[in-house]
Amino acid sequence: MRGMPPVGGTEALAERLLTRARDGEGEAFRRLVEPYRRELQVHCYRILGSVQDAEDLVQETLLAAWRGIGGFEGRASVRTWLYRIATNRCLNALRAGGRRTNESVAVRTGVPLPEPSHRRSEPSWLEPYPDALLDEVADTLPGPEARYEVRESVSLAFLAALQLLPPKQRAVLVLRDVLGFRAAEVAGILDTSEDAVASALKRARSALDREMPGRDSAPLPNSPLERRIVDDFTRAFQAGDVDAVVALLTNDVRLTMPPLPLEYHGIGDSRRFLTTVALREEMRYVLIPTRANGQPAFGVYVRDPRTPILHAHGLLVLTLAGDRISGVTRFHDNSLLPVFGLPRSLRA
Repeated sequence: MRGMPPVGGTEALAERLLTRARDGEGEAFRRLVEPYRRELQVHCYRILGSVQDAEDLVQETLLAAWRGIGGFEGRASVRTWLYRIATNRCLNALRAGGRRTNESVAVRTGVPLPEPSHRRSEPSWLEPYPDALLDEVADTLPGPEARYEVRESVSLAFLAALQLLPPKQRAVLVLRDVLGFRAAEVAGILDTSEDAVASALKRARSALDREMPGRDSAPLPNSPLERRIVDDFTRAFQAGDVDAVVALLTNDVRLTMPPLPLEYHGIGDSRRFLTTVALREEMRYVLIPTRANGQPAFGVYVRDPRTPILHAHGLLVLTLAGDRISGVTRFHDNSLLPVFGLPRSLRA
């Protein structure tokens, strides 16, 4: 369904496409739904936390929409109808569980991990999302009732907090506060009452406020300040200079490694982890810059002193606050690299 021309700017054209799609014309259906494809994928990603699962659910959503287009009565817009299908498919997937077969990625550090500052009750299945794909929905404005800007609503901190909510609360918060759907629309999407939507939203907002207390603003993407922080971090990390890396961190920094439920909080525990695990003497890296979730990121490659080959070692994403780094998230799953256009190995 990629590469099809957009619907155009007139309601009349949309109506003609809808009529033809109801008559079974596949080309009209593709033109009708294609403008929403990427934003539906981002929506599913927010709820599921997985790029790969989100793409699967979008495919299911569009297949279900094609099969049901003949019965679409137009009481809501095509966009709202698609969000209804996608949201309920995501909730069904979360309820079913067991969606992931390869996700227990073994994190082999080669040395024992130090005692974490915090240990979550279960693994985090959160994956990073490439900015190259987010750029395709950059012009999609949320509704007037949205509380989060697009950039914040795809940040790893927001997504990690979102994954802690029960599925229904997660869906309500995304539909109301991220996408800006009205309460009545959300009630229709979820087949529930407006009172139930209001109650779920209140609990979800309270939980997010606890997980994401007041935080400093990050520098603008690709701004001089962001570039300076990224350059300083790259030099320090590649040199294995723990002191220089720590000097870039906020006092309340968090180091995490999804899916491991381990977190290292603050300067002391972060320094201990860097010294004994990530930047221990025999580990030297090359970082290849990319972007994920609106944040600076890197493909991580380990130097092998015996060969000129650099071996992939996952992805690393920085969360910035002011002129410091408030979060370092390391994804060890090398299967994510192709999504970012990165190879499994490099020649030094």
